[in-house]
Amino acid sequence: MGKKSKIKVLVVDDEPDIIEILKYNLEKEGYQVETAEDGIKGVKIAGKFLPDVILLDIMMPKQDGVETCLQLRSIPELKNTFIIFLTARMEEYSEVAAFDVGADDYITKPIKPRALMSRISALFRREAKKEQEQTKIQIKDLIIDRGSYTVNKAGKQISLPKKEFELLYFLSKNPNTVFSRDELLQNIWGADVFVLARTVDVHIRKVREKIGDDYIKTVKGVGYKFDLS
Repeated sequence: MGKKSKIKVLVVDDEPDIIEILKYNLEKEGYQVETAEDGIKGVKIAGKFLPDVILLDIMMPKQDGVETCLQLRSIPELKNTFIIFLTARMEEYSEVAAFDVGADDYITKPIKPRALMSRISALFRREAKKEQEQTKIQIKDLIIDRGSYTVNKAGKQISLPKKEFELLYFLSKNPNTVFSRDELLQNIWGADVFVLARTVDVHIRKVREKIGDDYIKTVKGVGYKFDLS
């Protein structure tokens, strides 16, 4: 419980009842909690509070969760913050959009507090496991540094959002090995996060846009690999 007491959570939702329930249950578990009733206030509070976890409603007045997430991810101090979307319904568009802007997970409403606590704990467990891995990979003309979440290509530094970086890091750690979309979802997003296979394609496309097409190859009908040839 001592460890949890250091973890800061920001809840951003326009429904006072949801804020109250989540705040009560999170504080009961030992988390330090701040709240905001819209995305604009959420971004302001996040910049000062620097939370470890942000619970972010998708459908809000003034500024929706997708735009808010984009702004949060542009704050350097929040690059390793976990962002979990809260949504009344998860349609394909909103799911792809959520992960596209840097969400780590999503939970559909009505929210069950015990399930939410489990999801938060799972994110931290997965992160702790990753931190034990090798932190720097040098492959072809890339230096992929897990400590700083940066990629250096021929002397030029490229900054990638968290999930894009983890996808590149995982594939480069296993060069010339073909992984299906399902295998990539399991290894990057985790077995307990429900994500569409198309989300992998979106992230691969974005990584290629930033580092070029010479590294991650598509194996038609199978999946993707980091190509050493």
